[in-house]
Amino acid sequence: MLHVYFQGKIYGAENVPKSGPLLVVSNHASNYDPPIVSNCVDRPVAHMAKEELFKIPVLKQAIALYGAYPVSRGTADRAAIRAALNYLEQGWAVGVFLQGTRTPDGRITDPKRGAALIAAKAKAPLLPVSLWGTEAIEQKGAVIPRSVPVTVRIGELIAAPTSNDKEELEAVTQKCAVAINALHDLGR
Repeated sequence: MLHVYFQGKIYGAENVPKSGPLLVVSNHASNYDPPIVSNCVDRPVAHMAKEELFKIPVLKQAIALYGAYPVSRGTADRAAIRAALNYLEQGWAVGVFLQGTRTPDGRITDPKRGAALIAAKAKAPLLPVSLWGTEAIEQKGAVIPRSVPVTVRIGELIAAPTSNDKEELEAVTQKCAVAINALHDLGR
């Protein structure tokens, strides 16, 4: 679907480690972003998903099947952090949208430190991923996604923070945001 329907292009796939703990950090502009990211890194990726989605019966089972786990946004959700660490221990990659929510243009303007905190606890590197064009997939009121060009750019690994120090977590978070936005600026 990515290659045919969305005329998908993927750059930087060689930057993805095939095994070991990994935090995939990306921008977020569409509900289609989690499966697109998972397919492009070619390994299982467990994504945090807002807890409200787990209150919808059929959707709850579907997203849980693909490794999604609930997070209470806007709080330091310890259960979500434990779930992420558990997935990392099982050999999964963990996907975190750096801003924590969708943005209208795919750019990160207010990154959150959660991914850096998880990376520090798991001693896992962070992999910046930029999704370009996904904000145009969904149209209000439409049932079928729009066939628009989508480009995925995978950056170089960023080392995990060496501590839980707030300044270090913030520095690594900003480094991830800058990398993702720079990849996004490359366009199609």
